[in-house]
Amino acid sequence: MPKKTQRILVTGGAGFIGSHLCERMLRDGHDVLCVDNYFTGSRSNIAHLIGDPSFEVLRHDVTFPLYVEADRIFNLACPASPVHYQYDPVQTTKTSVHGAINMLGLAKRLRARILQASTSEVYGDPVEHPQREGYWGNVNPIGPRACYDEGKRCAETLFFDYHRQHGLEIKVARIFNTYGPRMRPDDGRVVSNFVVQALAGQPITVYGDGQQTRSFCYVDDLVDGLARFMATPAAEPGPLNLGNPSEFTMLELAETVLRLTGSRSRLSFAPLPADDPRQRRPEIGKARELLDGWAPVTPLEDGLERTIAYFRLTLGHGPARSIIAMPAASAPPEIAAALRRVGGGPAPAATGTTDPAEPIQRTSA
Repeated sequence: MPKKTQRILVTGGAGFIGSHLCERMLRDGHDVLCVDNYFTGSRSNIAHLIGDPSFEVLRHDVTFPLYVEADRIFNLACPASPVHYQYDPVQTTKTSVHGAINMLGLAKRLRARILQASTSEVYGDPVEHPQREGYWGNVNPIGPRACYDEGKRCAETLFFDYHRQHGLEIKVARIFNTYGPRMRPDDGRVVSNFVVQALAGQPITVYGDGQQTRSFCYVDDLVDGLARFMATPAAEPGPLNLGNPSEFTMLELAETVLRLTGSRSRLSFAPLPADDPRQRRPEIGKARELLDGWAPVTPLEDGLERTIAYFRLTLGHGPARSIIAMPAASAPPEIAAALRRVGGGPAPAATGTTDPAEPIQRTSA
């Protein structure tokens, strides 16, 4: 029997992960409504989908209520890199909390199942390694990363309270470091930083001593996990870790990027940012069991080669066209310099306000 076509709402659908998820839902035969306000998302990420009769786009900020029809909701709306979520921390918290309230209210009205794209940042700088879903985390609630970390933790609380109080079908996925094509060259994440700097021939900025670790999941593997999780029985709300259990130091990643790009860039060490986690690796045994053996299948080098090829193409055609309007000071100086070296850079400063009386806000992606 063929699968029933569902109406899928993806908030943050023009973002890095969201655009890949929209593609996956279309391939699976569903109708997709992509909602984004383009703070960190980009029209170029979904331009190839325009014209598909099963795909619609709506510019909207999730901190305001949304009235549409859907059978399933993926809530991905929120800036996810430190450069972007620290640019307007108050609005970041609003996006996580008000956005969750609005999307949960919509799901309650529609009796729709809803998935929250949570984050490994709920674990903070973990003292448990690897991190399992039962670990409560080690988060600084008043630090510069708290707008994102605590916003996502509060969103999880709201999801489980709606589940308990209203019987809402929820899924909470904790996403670990993800990389791949359509990452923004100016987002300040380690993979995009290293690749952009290597392609520009600029020094590779390594924070701290480079021994801190991360686990990198290729975007196709992550999206497959999200799709499978959404399809699991209602009795499995999560939270569920989705990420790659293979762990690398920052020095190992830098050396791999240098080798794959053929760059002669040298390493440049800088102080570790405040509250930056020392180690991060998911325990994915629960995902393997629940999602019919799901596990990332893309080796790091294969994924990096595809990502490097994407950045070569993007930067070669002028990245300024796909970079959001944001003061140049918001991008790390070393990344801004690398972007200028390869032909692009941060756009002029945006105008706007976080005053709730203002009708247009800068939020999700």
